[in-house]
Amino acid sequence: MLFSSDSMQYPSLANENILDVLRLIRTPNVGPVTFFHLLRRFGTAAAALDALPGLSMRGGRKTPLIACPVEMALKEMEAIISHGAKIILYGMEEYPKFLHMVHDAPPLITVVGHPDIWQNHDVIAMVGARNASANGCQFGQRLARELGESGLTVASGLARGIDTFVHKGSLPTGTVAVIAGGIDNIYPPENASLYKQIQEIGAIISEQPFGSLPYSGSFPGRNRIIAGMSLGTVVVEAAIKSGSLITARFAMENNREVFAVPGSPLDPRSKGGNQLIRQGAIIVESADDIVQGIAPLRNTTLDSILGENPPTAYTPDPSTQQASEADLEETRRAILEKLGVTSVSVDELIEQCETSAPVVLTILLELELAGRLKRSSGNKVYLTQIMEEVA
Repeated sequence: MLFSSDSMQYPSLANENILDVLRLIRTPNVGPVTFFHLLRRFGTAAAALDALPGLSMRGGRKTPLIACPVEMALKEMEAIISHGAKIILYGMEEYPKFLHMVHDAPPLITVVGHPDIWQNHDVIAMVGARNASANGCQFGQRLARELGESGLTVASGLARGIDTFVHKGSLPTGTVAVIAGGIDNIYPPENASLYKQIQEIGAIISEQPFGSLPYSGSFPGRNRIIAGMSLGTVVVEAAIKSGSLITARFAMENNREVFAVPGSPLDPRSKGGNQLIRQGAIIVESADDIVQGIAPLRNTTLDSILGENPPTAYTPDPSTQQASEADLEETRRAILEKLGVTSVSVDELIEQCETSAPVVLTILLELELAGRLKRSSGNKVYLTQIMEEVA
């Protein structure tokens, strides 16, 4: 079952101070999963900010981790407002409802345009190759237009190729562009006019800092938002190793529908979609295939996602305070012995260490804040390359 009364991954941030949330997520070594673990551990973003230096030192950092300065966060907030955009926190009414259920949901997003288009209409993701064929672009544009006319909002990544034509096709009914750089950074540059059109009658989303350029690691993050805010993901054309298949994988990991347009086995751009079909994706020959495929999930309300009594605040977990420093140090050694440069499940670590989950999670937080640990998909972690000194 996709939706249940406990579907929302984390308590709402709606009552948090926006400046504190922005400072915490903009702090080095603090990603979305770490952000929410910190709030579960300390209760508020402000308390987590105060705890960062000590946690990072216990994780092996030689100098304390310094949180994003207040001045820098205020400067970003002012730039966002000047750009005509706004910050939306996890749990706010304007936050995309299905994105609440993603394991690594962004604590905040920056939005320019009209967020009501995903509040009033269900969202379907459409992605595909940058070097798409003429037929693929034409079919994607027509499909997006028909999906928009059926009452769906189409989301894509504003990239060259399929994404561009998908946005053009769904523009009259409202489309959502999720970008990999800051909300002010138009990439690719040739889509500047399309960006402005979407801003006027659609919406643009980013989780990256204002003014930042897209980089290789920010594109998978963008893809998870595209898939996470949508009931399903449609792949029009995609190579075997492509960002489009990463988006489809995010959709599958979050129990969303995956659709694929079949293509010639002689065209490398069709191999990814054909592979998805072999793995169980729904074949798409018309917009009706998609509309019927997501029909059971349509019109799901935010209330049904949050439940009747959704948590509105975090309660600090006392488990780690109750553990002695000697026990914590022993667990640190055990975890470091079991970790390597290959990813391992956090649940497996908890089971093998034979200690409470909060203690293990806190030690993982310490290591991550010290820059010694990274997280990967599937709730897995691994050690970074061991350096003589972590600054």
